[in-house]
Amino acid sequence: MAKIKPFKGLRPPKDIVESLACLPYDVMNSEEAARMAEGKENSLLHITRAEIDCPAGVDIHSEEVYNKSVENFNRFQEKGWLKQDNADKYYIYAQTMNGRTQYGIVGAASCEDYHTGVIKKHELTRPDKEEDRMVLTRYLNANIEPVFFSYKAVPEIDQIVSSIVENQEPEYSFVAEDGFGHQFWPINEAGVNQQIEELFATKVEATYVADGHHRTAAAARIGVEKKAQNPNHTGEESYNYFMAVHFPDDQLQIIDYNRVVKDLNGLSKDDLLARLSDGFEVDKMGAEIYKPSSLHEMSMYLEGDWYKLVAKKGTYDDNDPIGVLDVTILSNQVLEPILDIQDLRTSTRIDFVGGIRGLGELQKRVDQGEMKVAFALYPVSMQQLIDIADSGNIMPPKTTWFEPKLRSGLVIHKLD
Repeated sequence: MAKIKPFKGLRPPKDIVESLACLPYDVMNSEEAARMAEGKENSLLHITRAEIDCPAGVDIHSEEVYNKSVENFNRFQEKGWLKQDNADKYYIYAQTMNGRTQYGIVGAASCEDYHTGVIKKHELTRPDKEEDRMVLTRYLNANIEPVFFSYKAVPEIDQIVSSIVENQEPEYSFVAEDGFGHQFWPINEAGVNQQIEELFATKVEATYVADGHHRTAAAARIGVEKKAQNPNHTGEESYNYFMAVHFPDDQLQIIDYNRVVKDLNGLSKDDLLARLSDGFEVDKMGAEIYKPSSLHEMSMYLEGDWYKLVAKKGTYDDNDPIGVLDVTILSNQVLEPILDIQDLRTSTRIDFVGGIRGLGELQKRVDQGEMKVAFALYPVSMQQLIDIADSGNIMPPKTTWFEPKLRSGLVIHKLD
């Protein structure tokens, strides 16, 4: 069962939360981070992307940048921009996008649960990206940014969240520059916090990494490292846990993650259409954007026209958690045998576009000549993600896209 504990959060006063909170470190480059933080001396980007306060051209993985993060982190606390709560508690974090709201519980997830498989993953991680987050966590001695988890919904937890949301004003409430709403409630009643901890421990068999695999792996490794350094280790120290926002699975929606390819591997348009007909029913839909409407249906944009591609029976396996995925069908039927793209992680001929940008982005990149063909996919479901994680399988690269992204800076978990 899942071990998720309340903790003493380090948080901003509500009058500066909107300027302090920011998007996660990995959705921007240094130049974009600098623009986002411009005019905001208390933006958390001064900690998560501290290279913006260093000389131009600095190596973002250098000791200079990590030391600047520590300097800025200490300054934020000295100035009262971050203050620690005086009691362990959970927090409710609500996100609203396009009129739809999802409610997560911020708690401290167990490093041991990650190592024993109670926390389940569906993506591979890269050691270099893990190492970067480990180093920053080690320097700051804190989980600065939360990871995005899910769990199979528990009605009793839903009821607690609903009661608080309906009867208490949020401490934070703002709409960010991207139009997404964010609300935040500290849970101050000790008895309610105890009840939530017991419900996770008795009703939640596993949690699932939705977004943030590298940060999760890094946090779990830091826990092992600190344990080895402490001869008086008990297992209850803060470093045995890391910060995560836990959303019930029935409130989450995965957005499509699409593909664009630079060339047709020497084929003509007619050649490609002929090859596609072996594995798909192909229908020309015209110039108007066509969005897939069901599993095993995808769309393609090529030379000014959209096409509907419906996978033929026998090209997929609905009983296989990986074989059922449309990203698998596309790779097995099109990308590998026809376009000769054998490795999605290393090929320079393919790029990936999150569905939040819309299918118009696919059409634009093809029309501008940057890409030759685009493929739009029906989004993966939360049940498919859970099935894959439960079976111990790994999703193909660039399969899931979650929106909205968690805002960093609403709460921080210190490791001491």
